[in-house]
Formats: sequence, structure tokens, C-alpha cells
Amino acid sequence: MDKNLRNKYLSKPRYHRYLIAVGNDHGRAIALYNANILLSQAFHPLITQFEVIFRNSVDTIMAQHFKDRNWIINQKTGFMNDRSLKKSNYYLRKCVNNVEAKLIKAKVPVSSEKIISDQTLGFWIAFLASPHYRLVNGQTIHVFANKPSTENRTGIYTRLEMIKKFRNRVNHCEPVCFNGNHIDCSKALLVRTSLYELVEWIEPGLVPFFRNIDVIDHQINQMLRI
Repeated sequence: MDKNLRNKYLSKPRYHRYLIAVGNDHGRAIALYNANILLSQAFHPLITQFEVIFRNSVDTIMAQHFKDRNWIINQKTGFMNDRSLKKSNYYLRKCVNNVEAKLIKAKVPVSSEKIISDQTLGFWIAFLASPHYRLVNGQTIHVFANKPSTENRTGIYTRLEMIKKFRNRVNHCEPVCFNGNHIDCSKALLVRTSLYELVEWIEPGLVPFFRNIDVIDHQINQMLRI
């Protein structure tokens, strides 16, 4: 990429961190910037597939708990409306209302399936946050039916939040290959470890599928050669 275009559209501060990491070698900095994109790209399939699996698992548990396939709509006046959620501005209810409004504006029929598929990862993680977890009688822990007995809601919620923050970095083209000003992919590898742990705790049979689409080691090895 032309230097002037890079500075104009990617910004000097964004590029400067890569430059520092390689001792002000512009050629290596550009290569590292591109390698970071490829590493982010490698994570994308794992994270998106995990989101789908986690979302559908929570939906199944909630539908069983409320004995209602349309729970996500009907519970707007149920647990999502509980007074204890005032501090969170009724986050779940607000998310559902927002999707419904978007569907209506687009003249798309409102259905539970469409509302479920359009919710963010943060929406589903919220079911393991203490206020919502209590209101659904802790049912969401059953998503992770194969978890070790030593693992609890807090540990799982922490892993999910870490994955969400990493996902946001990937989606916003932020660097995922640094520790301070040094090239270091240990945080990225920790996210991958957590992804595999959570997938295995949901359904061990899904792990081979994830391994088949995992090219993260290759991209990290390529990066470390820069």
C-alpha cells in the first residue's frame, strides 16, 4: 500500500505500533500488519461457529425451561421485565425490542427465529451474568453439560467475556499479536484454548470440526518469521 494512502486511511498511530515492534523497519512493519490481518482472519471461523453453537444451545435450554419455543418474545413481559434488572436498563428486553423494531421497519415478519439469529454474542453471554442467571434459575449452566465439576458460572462467564472482547478486536481490525510493544500471540492462543474448552464442555463431538477449520498455528508461525 502506498505510504500516503496508508497514513490517510489507516492512520499513523495504528501503523506506528507495528513499526515499533520491528525496530522501525517499514518493510517488516507492513508484513506484520498484514500478518495480523491473516491471524484475525484465521480466528473468524472459530469464533463465528462458536457463536452459533452457543446461541442455539442457550435457546434450546431457555425453550425447555419456559416450555415455550417463543420464549424470547414472551419473556419480554416475564423475567426480562423483572425490577432487579432496572440497573442494567433491562438489557435483554431492550435488545429484543431493537431487533423487532428493525424487522418491522424492514417490513420483515417478526418471529422468534429471526430475533434469535440477530442477537449479538453479548446478548447470549448475559444469560450467565449474575442478575439474569438468577432469574432463569441457573439453567444456562446446563449449556455446558460436559464441564468439569470444578468449573462454575463465574469461570465460564469470564472466558466468554474474554472471547467477546477478542472478537471485537478482530472485527475492528485491532492488533491481536502484541504484548506491550513486543510481538506476542499468547493472548490470542489463550482465547483459542478457551474456545476449545467451551466447545468441548458443550459437546465434545464438535471439537474435530473446529480442529478441521483451525489454521491459527500456521498463521502464528508465519508471523514469527517476520
